[in-house]
Amino acid sequence: MTPPPDSGLAGAPQRSIFSQEGGGGTLPSWAAYGAFVGSLVFCAAVLAALGWFTIALMLVFGALVSVLAIYAWSRAVEGRRRAKDRAVTMAIVAAFGAAMAPLISLLYEVIKRGARGISWDFFTTTSRGAVSGGGAEHAIVGTLLITACAVVISVPIGIMAAIYMNEYGNGPLRRALTFFVDVMTGIPSIVAGLFAYALFELFFGPSIQLGIMGSIALSVLMIPIVIRSAEEVLKIVPDHLREAAFALGTPKWKVVTKVVLPTAFAGLVTGVMLATARIIGETAPLLVTTGVVDSLNANPFQGRMQNLAVYAYDQYRSPGVMKQAAYDRAWAAALTLIVIVMILNVAARLVYRRYKPENR
Repeated sequence: MTPPPDSGLAGAPQRSIFSQEGGGGTLPSWAAYGAFVGSLVFCAAVLAALGWFTIALMLVFGALVSVLAIYAWSRAVEGRRRAKDRAVTMAIVAAFGAAMAPLISLLYEVIKRGARGISWDFFTTTSRGAVSGGGAEHAIVGTLLITACAVVISVPIGIMAAIYMNEYGNGPLRRALTFFVDVMTGIPSIVAGLFAYALFELFFGPSIQLGIMGSIALSVLMIPIVIRSAEEVLKIVPDHLREAAFALGTPKWKVVTKVVLPTAFAGLVTGVMLATARIIGETAPLLVTTGVVDSLNANPFQGRMQNLAVYAYDQYRSPGVMKQAAYDRAWAAALTLIVIVMILNVAARLVYRRYKPENR
């Protein structure tokens, strides 16, 4: 209803619910980014002045200060309700940043320290007979061979077990298999190494150390991851694809091999890649099974075999006379491992994009 002319309200401007609580303006579009960057700069300066500066602390304290900064700025300009909305949004982003802080700090430290030990000789020479430590060619080759053998062992077992659990399994056997997979997922890595060592000691006697022993120890850790990831991927294959194949009279084994597995191929490859990245940096089981050696061995069935994780540990444990050079090689080995894991993850992403069901 239109107010009477003499009420003084007919020509009054209509104010929004936000402007009624204070403010009335709007922050610029870059306000959130500006508050975050400004908070990082402020926290970096304070931490540097106190002598406590690290990347992780800067990100954590910067995230907290940015929430307070955006709230105070928005409260002064836009009002209380809009300030609360911006503060909660910034808090969610800050929580993500705090979760990423250890990863970013780790990458920063490894790259900064590992770059000093990276050289052509590091990738093309071994430590055999080297006075100053030599390179890590034998460790890189050993890492790739041990991991490849573990993949060859784990992938068929893991995928077939997942197929049984999702397509065939029923009753007590399936429940027992699910229980043991859950148990194996949580076992310590050193237990897997001791299992492989005890297994080979029964047949070859004590003090046996081989590259294939390390592969078996890693496969004990990898199999439950492959089973779990493959089972979840197989579950998301639409049932109507199976039903359509069954309606045409197709036997079940052919439905699995011709319909289910091709549809789930991208997810299966991604799961295998992630499981491989999980076990490629294990140290404890390989210390027990593969031992430490300073020469190249390309035969996993004969003699000890070095790998990057154990190589880095050995350089720190026994640096020799030139300690700093040994420490640099240890960090370089860690950086090389991270690069290999990143390559595996990128490859998994590319395979998934290429073979995901929408592209088939």
